Formats: sequence, C-alpha cells, structure tokens
Amino acid sequence: MASKDGAAGQAFAPVLAAVATMQGNVSRSEKTHAHEFLEKFQKSVEAWTITHELLQSPNTPVEAKLFAATTLKGKIMFDLDQLPAESTVALRDSVMNLLVAFASGPRPIQTQLCVCLASLAIQMIQWKDVLATVGATLGGSAGDCVLEFLRILPEEVTEGRKINLSEEDLNNRTKELLEDNADQVMHLLIQYAQSSPSASTNPRLLDCITSWMREIPASKIVESPLMDVILKALDNDASFESAVDSMCTLYRDTREVDDSLPLIQALYPRLLSLRPKIAEMAETEDTDAFRGITRLFAEAGEAWVVLIARMPVEFRGLVEAVLECCVRDWERDAVSLTFIFWYELKQYVSLERYAGARQTLGDIFSKLVDIMVKHLEYPRPEEGETDLFGGDREQEEKFRHYRHSMGDVLKDCCAVIGVAECLNKAYLLIQQWISKYAAQSSDEHVPNWQELEAPLFSLRAMGRMVDPEESRILPQVIPLITQIPNQEKVRFQAIMALARYTEWTAQHPETLEAQLNYVISGFQHSSSEVIQASALAFKFLGTDCQKLLGGHITQLHNFYESVLDKLKPASQEEVTEGVAAVVAVQPVEKIYETMKMFCDPIMTRIMSLANNAKDEQGQRAVADHLQLITIFVLVINPYVGPNEENPAVKYCGEILPIMTTIVMNFTSSTPILERVCRCWRNMIISYRTAMTPLLPTLAQSLASGFEASREGCFLWATDAVVREFSEGSEFVDPGTSNAVFQFYEQQAVAFLRALNDLAPENLPDVIEDFYRLSSDAIRYYPKECLNSSLAVPIFSAALSALTLQQIDPLMATLHYYHDLLSFAFDKPAVSDFTTSNGDPYTNPPEIREAVKQLIASQGQVLAQRMLTGMMFSFPGECFPDASGVMMSLFELMPQEAGTWLQTTLQMLPAGTMKAGEAERLLKGISDKVQSGEIRKIRALLQDFTNSYRRRNVAPREGLGRLEATRFRFSG
Repeated sequence: MASKDGAAGQAFAPVLAAVATMQGNVSRSEKTHAHEFLEKFQKSVEAWTITHELLQSPNTPVEAKLFAATTLKGKIMFDLDQLPAESTVALRDSVMNLLVAFASGPRPIQTQLCVCLASLAIQMIQWKDVLATVGATLGGSAGDCVLEFLRILPEEVTEGRKINLSEEDLNNRTKELLEDNADQVMHLLIQYAQSSPSASTNPRLLDCITSWMREIPASKIVESPLMDVILKALDNDASFESAVDSMCTLYRDTREVDDSLPLIQALYPRLLSLRPKIAEMAETEDTDAFRGITRLFAEAGEAWVVLIARMPVEFRGLVEAVLECCVRDWERDAVSLTFIFWYELKQYVSLERYAGARQTLGDIFSKLVDIMVKHLEYPRPEEGETDLFGGDREQEEKFRHYRHSMGDVLKDCCAVIGVAECLNKAYLLIQQWISKYAAQSSDEHVPNWQELEAPLFSLRAMGRMVDPEESRILPQVIPLITQIPNQEKVRFQAIMALARYTEWTAQHPETLEAQLNYVISGFQHSSSEVIQASALAFKFLGTDCQKLLGGHITQLHNFYESVLDKLKPASQEEVTEGVAAVVAVQPVEKIYETMKMFCDPIMTRIMSLANNAKDEQGQRAVADHLQLITIFVLVINPYVGPNEENPAVKYCGEILPIMTTIVMNFTSSTPILERVCRCWRNMIISYRTAMTPLLPTLAQSLASGFEASREGCFLWATDAVVREFSEGSEFVDPGTSNAVFQFYEQQAVAFLRALNDLAPENLPDVIEDFYRLSSDAIRYYPKECLNSSLAVPIFSAALSALTLQQIDPLMATLHYYHDLLSFAFDKPAVSDFTTSNGDPYTNPPEIREAVKQLIASQGQVLAQRMLTGMMFSFPGECFPDASGVMMSLFELMPQEAGTWLQTTLQMLPAGTMKAGEAERLLKGISDKVQSGEIRKIRALLQDFTNSYRRRNVAPREGLGRLEATRFRFSG
C-alpha cells in the first residue's frame, strides 16, 4: 500500500509543485511556467487519474484539492469523450464517494464536486433515476451535499450549452431532469424543512428552493408550506439573506401581473406584514440586514409597478414602505436599491392614463424630494477632523456616485409632481440657509455649508428637466446663486448649477452679466475644482449665449489670454470651446481677422513650446495647444457660397506649413503627430470641398508624415480625404478625385513597406488605420481598387494582420474583407449610396468578376486564417464578423469553400477533435448549401469553433484563483 501511495505521490508531485509556485512569492517567469504547465495538465488524459489522487490524498493542501476539483469539473464538461463510454458509471460513483469524503467541507470543494455530478447527470442520458441515486448515496452520509446538488442541478442544466450535446438531446434531458422531477423535489424540500427546526432555517434549503423556482411555479410555492419556511427564515440571521433571495425570485415570477393577480393578492399582505422590520433593522444599524429588507420591498415594487399605477390606493402601502427604507437609510447605502423602482413608477404614473395614480402618490414623490436632498448632504466630520470622509477615499467615491443617481431620482420626481414644486423646494432651502447663516459667513468660514451645497446640487441635477421658458422659480433663484459664498464646495456647486441653466440664460439676457462675472471670478479661486467648474460653465455660457456675447470679442480676447496659461489642458479646451462659439457667430467678413486674433497667439505658444520640447512633458504641452487650434477649426464653420473663399480655410492655409514643419521635427512624438492629424482631419470634415485649394499641400504633408513616422494617425486623416473627395462627390472634379485615389495608393505603398520591415504585432495601430482607410477606398473607389496592381498585396497583407490578437486591428481587417467580398454580389456594402445623378448604385459585372478572381486565388489562405482564428486566437467579439466572412465565401463559391474548410480541418492537431465531429460539420454545411440556407452556416461554424476552443484552447477554471490568493476555507 505504501508503495502504491508513493507512486501516486510521484505522479502528482509536479502538479503540487506548480500549484505551490502559483501561490508562492516567486518570479513572474516561474509563475508563467507553472501556469502553462497546469493549463496543459488540465486538458491532458492523465488529469482524470491525478485529480482523483489529489482529492483522495490526506496530505494534499486544501488549495490544491480545490484546484483538482475545479479541474475535474472542466474534464467532465469538455473532455468526457477522452474516457471509454462504459467508464462513466464508475466516474459518477467516484464523484459521489468524493462528496461523502468532503461531507464536512470545505464548501468550495463540495460545490465543485456537485457541479461535476450535475454535469455528468446531464451527459449520462442513460441515467434515468438521478435524484433517487444521489439521494440514496449521499442522503445519510454527506450532510448538506444533497441540497447543494439540488441547488446546482437547475443552474447547470440551464447553462447546458457549454456541454457538447445536440439541441434535441439537451432539450430531452432538461425535461427529464427538471420538469419531470419538479414535484418530487418540492416534496423532498418540504419533507426536509419539516424534519427539524434547524432544517427549516438552513440557508442551503432556501438557496435550493430559489434555484428550483425555475421549474416549480410560484403559485405552488405560495400555496405550499414552503412559503411559511421562507417567511420564517426572514427572522433568522443565518438564513435571512437566502430568504430575501427566495422572495425576490417569487416576485420575478409574478411580473405578468394580469396572469398573476390572485398570487400577488396572496403575497402582498404577507409582504406588508414585514414592514415593521424596516424600523427594527434601522435601529440595530445592521447594514446588510437593512439592505436586505430594502431589497425585499423595492423589488416587489419593481415587479408590481404596473399594478401600483392601476391601483394606487390598494398598493400605496408598498410605495410608503419603499419610501420608509429611503428615510431610515442612515448610511445612504441601501437607498440605491430603490432607484430602479422610482424610475419605473415614474415611467407609468407620468402617463396621462395613470393621472389618478399621479395624484394619489404625488405626496409621496414630494416627500421623496426632501429625502433625496437631505441624503445629498456631505457628512459632517468629527470634532477636529478636516477630512469629510475620515480618509476613506472609497467611501468618498461611492458617495459621489450615489449623488448623481439621487439626482436622477430628483428628475423622476420632477416628471411626477412638476418641475416648479421641485425647484421651489431647493429654492426655499437656499433661502432658509441664507436667512439663518449668511450674516455669519465669510470666505474663511461658512457655517453648516452642507445644508446649502445639497440644494445647489439638486438644482444642478434637475436642470435637464427645466424648460428654458420657466418663469416662476429661476428668476428668483439664479440671482441668489450669484451671491453664494466662496467656500470651496459651495462655490463649485453654485458654478456648476449656473452651467446647467445656460440655455435658460440665453432667453433671459438680463441675468447674463451677473452670472458671467460670478463665473469669471471663479478662475481666481484657490481651489482647482472651482477653476475647473468655472471653465466648464464658461464653455456653456459661450456656446448657449454666443449671440448675446458676440459684440464683446475684445473683452473675451483679453479674458482668454489672461487665463489660458493658468489652466489645466482640459479646462483650456472648455474655455476655448466657449470662445470659439462666440467667434463662430461673427459676420463672415470678420471671421478671418477674429480667428487670427485668437489663434495666432496660440500658434506663437506652439512654436515656442516646440523649440523647447526636449522631453515627453514638453511634447505633451505642444500637443495640448494643437488641440486648441483643432477646437477653433471644429467650431468655426461659416457659410459661404461654392465659389467664394472660406475665411476659415484662408487661415488654415497660413498655419498648414507651420504644422507640417512641426510634424517633420517630431516624427517620433505620437501625441504631437496625433493632434496635428486630428486638426488636419477636422479641416476636411468642417470645410469639406472648400479645402480643395489646400488639398495638394495637405496630401503631401500627410504622405511625408506617414513615410517619416509610420504612425497610423496619418492614414486616419487620409481616410477623411478619401471620403470627401471621392468620385461622384458634389463639387469634386474627376481630376481631383483621381489624384486622391493616387494619394491613397501612395499611402498603401508606404504601409506595405512598413509591414515588410516590421512584424504585424509591432504595427497594430497602423494596421487598424490602414484597413479602415482601405474599407472606405473599396467603398468609394471599387473599380480603381480592384484593378490596381496593389489589390493582391493589400489583400495578402490583411491575411498576416489576422494573426494579431488585439480587437481593433482585427475588426478593421475583418470589416475590410466584408466590404471587399460584398462587391462580388449585386448589392455591395455601398448599396444604399447613390450616383452623382442621384440614381441608386448598381454593381457592374466586371467588379463582381474581379472580386471572384481575387477570392479564387486567395480564398484557401483566407478560409484557413478565418477558421483557425475562430478556433485559436480571435477575441470573442470578432466571431460574428469572421463567421460572416466565411458565410460570404460559401455563398460566393460553395464547392471551393467546402474544400478549403476540409483542408483546414485536416491540418488540426491529432486528437483535438471528437470522432466524427469534422464529418458532421462538413455534412451540416453541405446540407445548408444545397437547401439554400447559407446564412445558417454562420451558426454551424460558430458552434463548432466555440466547442473546439473551449476544449482545446480556452483556459480552464481555477488557475486565476490560485494566483490571486491563498484561500481560507470553512467547513
């Protein structure tokens, strides 16, 4: 016996060593090596024996046993075909014996073994007496394992798509295991619950009841003794959370309220009888319990919200209970659980047909406003403490997040009881604070500022609901805001509130000057947050009140120059947007000089910064200022006739050579190059064909920049040129259009050279930008692209790009193939376009034939790359596009595509496919081709590649947990 144990120990010693390495304090390379070893082990045939030995050995560390149980689960799910069919019964019995051995825990290992048993139950179609066998084997000797198995079984059957069963077999097995056993399971659960007082409050019993609610109708649960079990469990600390889960699952089964009305009428009074627990749990200050009781009422409200709208008097008690949860939430932790309910109730009662409910429940929504504004208040620090959250940054972030969600609830209240009442509540609170504390306030000391800041935040939050025509509250509250004291958080909130109402200000010009002065003075504040708020507010004042400010260009220029260098880049951009909006409304004859007035000083800064940009920080400063020029280009877009000079383009012509010089001086600075290209791209987007005079210079700059830097941003900017100046575009002559295609070919040659010099993994961004550009080139210049001498090299280069694993370049390449293949059909990717004459686009036969010839010569490699990518390397997001390309190949050349697929399958490593799997796939595809159901090929390919990948490529569970931490287990 000793020698046998020694042999077993030798067999699994490498696995134990690798597990210890994953958890140990060792080098990254050692962990990587251990990870690779364990991943290979999990898919091996030997893992069947070794996992059992690890689980049976008394000396195996508990973490290694969990790894073994998790590995065994993966083997049963994906690798059952590695075992002889007759050995599955022995495997089932050994798993049940292991469960008996782990009857006292640890719980995580029990759970994994129960999943093993459930997975076997699904796949062992000949095993008909599953519950009887499990109950007889585990019932008297494995503690709660039967309950754990019963809980897991419905979950695993529902997730049965992981298991390689046919749809028909899975449906039949689902009926046998769940539907046919539902009554028996319910009887067993009732029996167990009645067996002892402790059994009725066992959390595992409640979890089991909840799991089987997938099959047992809610009406049967409510009418059975199990309903009393659930309610009784709410009185027990150990089972409370599980009982809440059970109740909330019952609600979900009653969402079809018309069908479930008798059931809801039976549940509702029993739910309301639990309302005293809200106060009890608030008094004990048990946070988890209070969250549970809040969830109990809030999710009932969500499920029955339409009944509340129809019968507001009868269901008012439920709404009041949810409101009470909000009132009593001392930590503002559970209130978030009610947000969905308030939103959905608002959605119904704001409809005219439920006007009666709106009136009946209006007072509750009015109280809800008061509660939410109170919850918005910042905490008051302890005596001598200056940090509002006692240094707990996580709590502070949570509070900030909750505030914005509470703001959404305030919007809901506006929709129900009206904006005026909600605004008035905030106004009265501000007025109340001013009357009590304004006289005692100074810049250094603002007493109880939390009571002022919260209603200011609420005003800001409700701004979206307020009509710019509002004339009752805002004329009173806006002047008040501009007198708010200088305390940091109060001043920040006041400025942000003003920023929200700039559309209203545009229609009330008499309030603009005071607001503008208040915002501008905020730029002098010592707080960076207040300065950032001022920049944002100025942006909105400029954009929404641009016409009111149009006559103050000189003052704005002086202000802009005085603050620009003091701001962070994000605030510089916001102030620039505000200023640019005012410049944009100047008369056309003044646009050039005004644009020059604002932009020339920025260009001077850029040249000065560029001369001194010796490091990354200096280059970043150049890039940030280039972005300001881009903002002016984006915003200032004057209307001029087709034959008139655009004043903004005139200015662009002046700065284009300077930008080109900067590009050539900083060919290795990605931030600078990207910002210059963004500016050039937006010149094309903003001014379109008015840029024609500058096009030769711009094209040369883009070509030279890409040649020198090999940065994808130059291709991204080139794409805008291709789109705007393609053949058939309005105001574009054939000569210009032809020159643009030659420009694309020039960029393509430079790209192919770069790809020849460097491996694809070193050029992911360039590949992405080039194939996005090529997709547009195909769409706008199909004939030229397909007749080009570069057609095959570009197609072949895309095949090498498919070896990448990054999503963005892969998606761009797949879209390129999709667009290219579409031109083999009558309706290509541009079928919704029209010709220059306004006629629908028709795809000429010669283009369709050119694509077919290209596919005939390259299809074998394309099919191989697509299929192997789906099986081995593509991220999941790429599957729909990759299978779509394969589907097009079958639609285009069904016989050839079938041969290409068969050839690829023959190249797969031996033993990685199940017996007959390739034949079934090929036959299924052949049947779909013959019946004309080409689109169904996509599903066949995706199912096959997903199954293959799960078995042979995708990592199995357990390794991440090993690396993350050493678990603590309890029985």
